[in-house]
Formats: sequence, structure tokens, C-alpha cells
Amino acid sequence: MMHQPAYLLSVAAVGIALLLLLIIRLRLDPFVSLLLVSAGVALAAGIPVAKIVPQMETGMGAVLAHVAPIVGLGAMLGKLLEVSGGAQKIADRLLRLFGEKRAPLALGLTGLLLGIPLFFDVGVVVLAPVVYAAAKRGGKGMLFYALPLAAGLAIVHGLLPPHPGPVAAAGLLHADMGLIILFGLICAIPAWFLGGYLYSRWIAARIFVPIPDYVEESFHDEYAEQGARPLGEAHPEPSPTPTGSSLATATVTDTETKTEAVAPAAEAARTPAQPVGFTTVLGIILLPIGLILLQTFSSLIIDDPKNPVQQVLGFIGAPLMALLIGVLASFYVLGIRRGWSKEHLVTVAESALKPVGMILLVVGAGGVFGSILVASGIGKVLSSSLTSTGLPLIVLAFVISLTLRIAQGSATVAIVATTGIISTLVAQAHPSPVHLALICIAMGAGATATSHVNDAGYWLVSRFFGISEKDTLKSWTVLETIMGFTAFGVAALLSLVL
Repeated sequence: MMHQPAYLLSVAAVGIALLLLLIIRLRLDPFVSLLLVSAGVALAAGIPVAKIVPQMETGMGAVLAHVAPIVGLGAMLGKLLEVSGGAQKIADRLLRLFGEKRAPLALGLTGLLLGIPLFFDVGVVVLAPVVYAAAKRGGKGMLFYALPLAAGLAIVHGLLPPHPGPVAAAGLLHADMGLIILFGLICAIPAWFLGGYLYSRWIAARIFVPIPDYVEESFHDEYAEQGARPLGEAHPEPSPTPTGSSLATATVTDTETKTEAVAPAAEAARTPAQPVGFTTVLGIILLPIGLILLQTFSSLIIDDPKNPVQQVLGFIGAPLMALLIGVLASFYVLGIRRGWSKEHLVTVAESALKPVGMILLVVGAGGVFGSILVASGIGKVLSSSLTSTGLPLIVLAFVISLTLRIAQGSATVAIVATTGIISTLVAQAHPSPVHLALICIAMGAGATATSHVNDAGYWLVSRFFGISEKDTLKSWTVLETIMGFTAFGVAALLSLVL
């Protein structure tokens, strides 16, 4: 009975429903929920009791061995850019280059670029003062300036490493991360342009959201005292605490992690450093990405594992090593060379790792869930059932991820859970490296769409930029949906022609 396909499918359906119930209705932490459901599914599917915990540990270890170092190093790189003022420098320079009339385009490009090293919530907190300044000088309402920036951060968060969802998908499905970066960028740019730029301009012309009162009250304290300056002119290097509103001391709670918008006292007390240069910051961001892409292209061109050049490029271009090189470069260029003490550098690096702890636990628990599905035989049965629908694998990946995103809100949980559900199907289908990367992108696209009231990102955008719940649904939710479906459309089209 326990090994009958109908019974195993029922166990899977009940397990997923229970997972959603625990997260949505009972508000239980996703990490705990995933572990409880994994154990329950294992018992119901007939896995011997003595083998359940070892199987769960195997699943946890397999995914974290790949994900934890990459996410940790990515968070560290992002923190260095934040605290050094590098993120502010990118935003200021792009605003200056594009001018006041094209400020939304400049802010969107800022989001796309800084969304690579910065987590979504951190990016919103750090760059909110830039949006306030642009809205104050431009006078066209918050949506005109806030949506392009937040959209850039969001689409990158869903599609590209080193963000936890894409990294987890790549690790669990053994996809090439360089191809995910390459095709993720190809999908992200048109998705942002349609949703984050064109739609945001359209909706901003119909819904006027004034600058929040708390920003108006604090604006002169933050900017007017420094003297009037043209939009986009560089500010002095900011303190690590994102100021500019009363929300600078707020704590933003995500279903996956808690990100404090207040930097450690040791950071705030540091001595001023030399200003960081735009080219320097851009080089730091692009260094690990370039190394990863170089490794991917070298393997396609040379295609000889014994070739010394490919071996070297394969070593330094492996995501772990590429990010490690990027972090070490940022330590020196953004820190030591600019006069930071070793103690302060250690403090900044350590503070970067604190917020990612819960993210890694959730990703690891997702690995446990996937491992149990495979070991119990449910994965094989699910694969057969999904195959019988006749839908292409890339469509299934998108639909399942989208459904889970709508149901429980967290993009990372949606991607990780979807990966566990389709992993057996992927193993049976043996897709090419390109198609496997596009499947991972499709999951990220599904997890990007339909951000609404059960998503922490929805409330982050609403509260930081003073948008009512109704207007956030009309603007942000629709924008995210346009981006998610557009990214999937591009990925699906690429899967047909490549």
C-alpha cells in the first residue's frame, strides 16, 4: 500500500498542503516547517525510522556544502560595498550621468547592478535615501523613482547568483552557474524594462504617491545642511547606517531572515576613509561575475579537462573561488587601502554573515525535503505524474514555483521546494546544460511574480516608500507579475531555439 503511486501522490499532496498551512496560517518558521513536513512525509511514505534522520542530514549537507559558502561570500561582498559607500557611489554616478529627466532609468540600472551583491531588503534600505532625494528634486511622486529601483533589485534577486534561491537551484540540480548568470541577465533585462521601467512610468502617471511625511521632516537634516547640489552629485561617504528617514532604525522582518537596518556600533564609530571611486566599485562587482563567465566559456571553447588553461580557469572561475577572490579584493581595495583598521574590517565581515543564517537554514531544510521525496520514491511518482500532463519541464518548473510563491510568499522557499519536487524529473530527462540553466531561471521567474500581502518584500516597498496597500497591489504586485512572466517567456523562447 505504501508503495502504490496513488498513495505516494496523496502523501506528497498532503505534505505540501501541510507545509503551506504551517507557514501561512500558523506562522511557523519555514525552516521548522520544512523539517517537520519532511519527517512526516518520510514516516508516511514508509522510510524505516532508523534511516529518516540520516537521510535528512544527507539532504541538508548536500545542499549547504554548495550553497553556504557562496551565499556567505556574496553577503560579505555586499556588506563591504554598503559600508564603504560603494553602493551610494554607483547610484550617485548613474544619476549624474543620466540627469534628472532620466532619473528612473538611472535608478533602475542602479538596482540591476547593485542587486547582484546586495540582498533585496538590504538594497532597499541602503538605497532608499537616494530615492527620497530624487523624488524631492524631481517632484513626480514616489512611484516614479522607487519602482524602477526596487524592480531592478527584485528581478536580480530572483534570477541570479549569489542570491540564495538561484544558488540553491543550481546546487540541487547541478546546473552550471555561469550559464545561469549569462541567461539570467538575458532574461532579467527585458523583464525589468517592461515591468520595472515602462509599467512603472505608466502607473506612476496615474497614481501620485507623495513623499512620506517622515521623509519630509528629516530631509533637511540629511540633505539641506550639506548645501544644495544637483541631482546625482556625490554625497560624502555615508555612514554604514542607512539614514534619511525614521525607518533607518527600523528592523525589517522577512520570512527567511531578519535584516537589521542598524549597523553595529563599531562600524558607526570608525574613522572616515578616503572616498571610493566609481570605477573601483564597478570592478569589484564585475570581478567574480567575469571569472565565473570566463570559466563557463573556456569549458565550451576548449572542452578538454586536461588542458592546463582550462584547469586554471576552471579553478579561479568556480563560483566559490571567484567570490572568494572578489571578497579578498574588496577587503584590500575598499578597506585596507582606504585606511580601515583590521579590527573594523573583521567587524564588517562578521556583521555580513549574521543575517544569512536563517536563509541558509531554510535552503538546507529545502534540501532535506527534496532528499526525502527522492528516497521515499515520491519523487519518481511525481515525475511520472507531471510527465503525463504533457507540459514541458520548463513550464512545470515555472508553474509550480509560481503556485508556491502565491501561496506562501517567500521566493527562496518557492524555488527550493520546486527544485525538490522536480529534481527526479530533471534527472530522468537529462536536459542539456543550457536547458538546465533555463529551467532554474524559470523557477526564479515564477518565484518573482505575484508579490502580495504574504511577501515581506511587498511590505518593505509599501512602508519604505509610503505607498498604501491598495496602491502597492496596483503598482508593485502587477510590476512583479509582469517581470516574472516576461523573464519566463524569454527563458522559454531561448529553450526552443537553443
